[in-house]
Amino acid sequence: MDLSDLHDGEPQLVDVMHLGNPRVIGAWRVGDVLIDPGPSSSVATLLPGLDAEPPRVIALTHIHLDHAGAAGTLAQRYPQAEVWVHERGAPHLIDPAKLLASAGRLYGEHMDRLWGEFLAVPAERIRVLRGGERLSSFRVAYTPGHASHHVSYLHETSGIAFTGDVAGVRIGSGPVIAPTPPPDIDLEAWRSSLQVIEAWRPRRLAVTHFGAHDDVATQLAALREHLGEVEAWAAEGDLEKFVAQMRARVAGDAAYAHALPPEQSYQGLARYLSKRAAA
Repeated sequence: MDLSDLHDGEPQLVDVMHLGNPRVIGAWRVGDVLIDPGPSSSVATLLPGLDAEPPRVIALTHIHLDHAGAAGTLAQRYPQAEVWVHERGAPHLIDPAKLLASAGRLYGEHMDRLWGEFLAVPAERIRVLRGGERLSSFRVAYTPGHASHHVSYLHETSGIAFTGDVAGVRIGSGPVIAPTPPPDIDLEAWRSSLQVIEAWRPRRLAVTHFGAHDDVATQLAALREHLGEVEAWAAEGDLEKFVAQMRARVAGDAAYAHALPPEQSYQGLARYLSKRAAA
């Protein structure tokens, strides 16, 4: 695809209303580029706007189902669109069997209800990213930590960084929370990725869960501190205490529980700490 004629525009947030819940998953639209469309269980919310102005790019920060589940469905509906994804994630879009098996172990019988159908993306429709690319008005950085295949995008026209999950979960004026689900949390890599985002000096952070935040330095500092907190909490090895601490931090805001089940955050950290100890 020739990216020189991509239509630019003011970034727009679309609340996909996951399972009818507001402020849980947000897809971002910048002209012809759709960033993290969310799961196919919520794709109907996107279609009216997309059918009116079909996307030419579906840019994924990573392939977790709440961010990328609709990519194959949308690629099928809009045959002119290409899909951007990190090289570690690309094979799982082409053949999602292992991804779905891993997710199935986490979500069990709730898989279909939560995420809907995950369609493969044809290999010829994928632009494989490694980090460091400049694609039209977007810069790409490899930002692992939350996931080994995570990238972030800086929209140079607006100065907005689209950070998926690596800049944390933050809903409204609520606290910044570190999303740490299985399988490949890496806190050392995550801290390095925060430095990459800071070096961009963005004027705003656009996160999937949920919205845009202008106090960039404050948010990243809060996330860095919270990564240390959750690491210490998980190291105690007490799931119930960890869940209670996480719930207290968000003061019972239900949107956080939908976006970030604390039990999963514990599981991801426990796996990371076990791997680190073994190494």
